[in-house]
Amino acid sequence: MKEVQMPARDTAIDTIQRELTAFARRARTRAAQIHPELSLVAYGMLDFMKERGGCRGTDLASHFLLDKSTVSRQIAVLERAGLIVRGSDPHDQRGQILQPSEQGFRLLAEANERRRNAFAGRFADWDDTDVQQLADHLQRYNAAD
Repeated sequence: MKEVQMPARDTAIDTIQRELTAFARRARTRAAQIHPELSLVAYGMLDFMKERGGCRGTDLASHFLLDKSTVSRQIAVLERAGLIVRGSDPHDQRGQILQPSEQGFRLLAEANERRRNAFAGRFADWDDTDVQQLADHLQRYNAAD
């Protein structure tokens, strides 16, 4: 049986998919190492709250493309772990703003430091141009969203 040759672009896209899947698996594993009760989604939500200076649950649902019940469960996990606090929304007294607690900020800072060190180790033998090109390509890829 003759093997069908894939065009180079298709092969490259398959490689990208495989490598990004491996990256996501490592990220999930690292999230569990940072805090045993924290999923990658919950960690991402905590980070998003920090970046935004606080947000509502509906903002999390919209940003992460999740339904409200999933967001509620993740928020409950973060609250039980003492990683977030609730405050009133100054623009809507019925709403609440979720923000990282002091413990949440510490966890994010520690996780960021570990992540940064891991990346620095992986890129130790890359030259600055290669690192910058990867950064540029990832920004371009993510800008499509």
